[in-house]
Amino acid sequence: MDLLWQIIVGGIIGWIASIVMKTNAQMGIIWNIVVGIVGAALAGLLAPKLGIAPEGTLGAILVAIAGAVLVILLLKILRILK
Repeated sequence: MDLLWQIIVGGIIGWIASIVMKTNAQMGIIWNIVVGIVGAALAGLLAPKLGIAPEGTLGAILVAIAGAVLVILLLKILRILK
């Protein structure tokens, strides 16, 4: 059941990040899920090293969205997304 929740929440986070980065039309649901999960994991690793300690669910979601935006930015730099 936890895996299902990770996929659902990862998809939503990836979708929000794709809207922020204006790549929503280029990304499908699979890319949204991948970007959301990878971005949340990346943000979870980097945030404490940067001195960012999100409090509560809303803080964690905002950090995860920031991580997903970072992943989309990296994909744009590598020209995987336009």
